Amino acid sequence: MKKIKSNIDMINMNPSRAMLLFVLPMIAGNLFQQLYNMADSAIAGQFIGPQALSAIGASYAITNVFIASASGGSMGCAVVISQYFGSGDYKKMKTCISTALVSILSVSLILAAAGSALSSAVLGLIKTPPDVFDGALIYLKIYFYGLPFLFMYNALAAVFNALSDSRTPLVLLIFSSLLNIFLDLHFITKLNMGIAGAAWATLISQGVSAVISFTVLVLRVKKIKSEPFRYFSAPLLPVMGRIAVPSILQQSIVSVGSLMVQSVINSFGTLVLAGYTAATKIHFVLIVPVLALGNACATFTAQNIGAGKPERVRSGYIAGIKITAVIYSAVLVCVILFADSILGIFLKDPVAAKTIETGRGYLHFIAPFYYIFGLKALTDGVLKGSGDVTVFTLSNLVNLTIRVLAAFALSPFIGARAVWYAIPAGWCVNFIIGGLRYRSGKWKEKKVIH
Repeated sequence: MKKIKSNIDMINMNPSRAMLLFVLPMIAGNLFQQLYNMADSAIAGQFIGPQALSAIGASYAITNVFIASASGGSMGCAVVISQYFGSGDYKKMKTCISTALVSILSVSLILAAAGSALSSAVLGLIKTPPDVFDGALIYLKIYFYGLPFLFMYNALAAVFNALSDSRTPLVLLIFSSLLNIFLDLHFITKLNMGIAGAAWATLISQGVSAVISFTVLVLRVKKIKSEPFRYFSAPLLPVMGRIAVPSILQQSIVSVGSLMVQSVINSFGTLVLAGYTAATKIHFVLIVPVLALGNACATFTAQNIGAGKPERVRSGYIAGIKITAVIYSAVLVCVILFADSILGIFLKDPVAAKTIETGRGYLHFIAPFYYIFGLKALTDGVLKGSGDVTVFTLSNLVNLTIRVLAAFALSPFIGARAVWYAIPAGWCVNFIIGGLRYRSGKWKEKKVIH
């Protein structure tokens, strides 16, 4: 069967060029998403008030689990789709895409119904403060109405990436983000809908983007010539689940672990908490390139494994390391020189000196270890893309365990610094486990399609 050319030819193009062209739109999109999240929070806090912002924050621990599920499930589907795409088996690739979308939509409808029914009980379980409980309940219920759109949006973006197209998700993400901000402002400032307006803005923007994404994907797939395909294949579900389930578990457990580590920081008081919170907002922006590189490496690996060219994976891996070194050399210099100025954007109250000191300590310590985090993310990408999810899951669980245990064990002796000492310790062990597996070459034998 004649192979089609994708936007970026991961199978034949120079690996360094392919990785760079593919990852740049992903980095831009993820950075835009982070900036949009900050803008969204600012609108709620500025025009509704601190209680509304707290209500949204109270819902975050719950919604984050579902976001992790959507992301993990989509990754499982994308790896299998990438391998079929790389092999040139477009009939099975189309069947896989259709089966994935039908399955993800079905699961999201069940979760939406269950989440809506249990919203009040879950908010009570996590001890939501009484003064924000009603607002959080309103936000959460509307959020669950739109859960199918969230799942489909993530799944469709993952399919585009699996087909070597990282530009279409970028355009759709920018559109969705701008629409969300516009609707936030309109519903909150013009229609006085309060926290419900913020929730409906998110639902509508995700819904519109999901519909547009689906339409574009259908038109794109129709252009790919193949034999007639099935719209649903039950035998493909365990194949995709082999990647999806460990990814979902890994991301969900990390979310829970982060909450546990947060409790350590909370014990040191408001000033330390404020500094840590500001620093982590910056931290999540700074790690965007690494996360994008890890996902790009997973797609590169999956397509080349599917094409029977596992020898190219090493070249893509090395290209990712070089890109990481360039980006984080610049990041390290900026953090050392401008940490106080960047933290000052978030911390302007009269007692900001203490909070800036905490934030500066966190950023100055963690910044040099972004190189290790980059190596971990790239190695995780190879293991996920090849289908070697057992070692991937094990290494990330060990990472989480070290972070949680070290934070709790060391905090009585060295204070809040225990949290940022624990983070790179977990990264290092995670990379060592994954790196040893990578060097063994056994991941090459884990191809998920046949």
